Amino acid sequence: MSRMFGTDGVRGVAGTELTIDLAVKLGQAGAYVLTREKAHQPTIIVGCDTRISGGMLANALMAGICSVGANAVYMGVMPTPAIAYLTRKHKVDAGVVISASHNPMEFNGIKFFNGEGYKLSDELEDEIEALIKSGMKDIKMPIGSGIGKVQYRPDAREEYVFFMKKTVPVDLSGLKIVVDCAEGATYYTAVETLKGLGANLVAIHTNPDGTNINANCGSTHMDELRARVVYEKADVGLAFDGDGDRMLAVDELGNEVDGDQVMAIVGNYMKEHGTLKQNTVVATVMSNLGFFLMGEERGIHIEKTRVGDRYVLENMLENGYNIGGEQSGHIIFLDENTTGDGLLSGLHLLEVMVKTGKKLSELSGVMTVLPQALINAKVPNHKKEHYMDYPEIAGAIGELEQKFAGEGRVLIRPSGTEPLVRVMIEGRDQQLIEEEAKRLADLITRIML
Repeated sequence: MSRMFGTDGVRGVAGTELTIDLAVKLGQAGAYVLTREKAHQPTIIVGCDTRISGGMLANALMAGICSVGANAVYMGVMPTPAIAYLTRKHKVDAGVVISASHNPMEFNGIKFFNGEGYKLSDELEDEIEALIKSGMKDIKMPIGSGIGKVQYRPDAREEYVFFMKKTVPVDLSGLKIVVDCAEGATYYTAVETLKGLGANLVAIHTNPDGTNINANCGSTHMDELRARVVYEKADVGLAFDGDGDRMLAVDELGNEVDGDQVMAIVGNYMKEHGTLKQNTVVATVMSNLGFFLMGEERGIHIEKTRVGDRYVLENMLENGYNIGGEQSGHIIFLDENTTGDGLLSGLHLLEVMVKTGKKLSELSGVMTVLPQALINAKVPNHKKEHYMDYPEIAGAIGELEQKFAGEGRVLIRPSGTEPLVRVMIEGRDQQLIEEEAKRLADLITRIML
């Protein structure tokens, strides 16, 4: 049986894979595991993105939390990094976000933060899962005054806006910015923060209706933002994903600036100003080869981890680094927050633009992005970890690795959150690598479906 928790919590189609029953059990088991050693009555804060299933799952989750004697504080629609910050700020026992991030609206997810605002270790997640599969045999359900209470705090989003403006207090009055909020959790907090710092703001996709989150907008669909930045003659565009933990940018010419480029720009600025701890940025194996070459040229050490922001964070915590992230725009500034924070990343990028007086197109030239093709192969979720068990697939991957040896690289990996195997090839010829990546992805889908 596959593991319940993926790289970013428990995910699935709301109502069939992520059911009410499972949400209740996650509330019960999560509350028990994360608060059992507390001498006081525990408190867990809960937030969600704008999916139509968010309220349904939040109420089920909070019912589970309260049924084991913990209190729940429901903060409504809130970006994932805001919940991480507020968990830490209010010194509660844990935080939970109900979101499927950049995934389509029919999906949803449940992810936990501990009392310090960090995502849970594999060991803690396994403990929660084992408790659920055991039928909650170790959990005693209180009655009467022992049952937990639900408190509602939708006003807490203002605390996060204030924190953002205080953390990067850059004067944006000289910039025209287009921001795409993906009809998601940043629709209020990002707009209020950027306006509050003086930006001339054009905000798009800020009218969530529960079904339009990530729909042809946000950091996974950049075409509209690119066109709008050029049309508005704006200085920069910022795109968030559904739960606000990712940010990708667009320069004034309409070119996309990905997470590698953002880390290169901000990392070099931090190095020049003596704030880049141990002269190091943490990235994953999916980062563009050009990013690693930039590090060599500029004297920045780049640590490489497996894919997933949790592994980036583990490396940062273990070694004392303060910036790391992924090409997808999930960037962690550990001096200021405990998880990827799209708005914080955007503010740091804007800060470099303001302080240097340079256009984003000039700043992004700090690294050369080598041609890269990423194609997703759709496969059954329970099979995605076993693609190398198929001789024809393993043979095709081996042939590609030989073909691109010395001229690029081939990276194949199962998605941590979706029923996909991701095929990534880097090389010098964009058309060739796209053709080869598609051929391999089609083969994987055909054989594994």
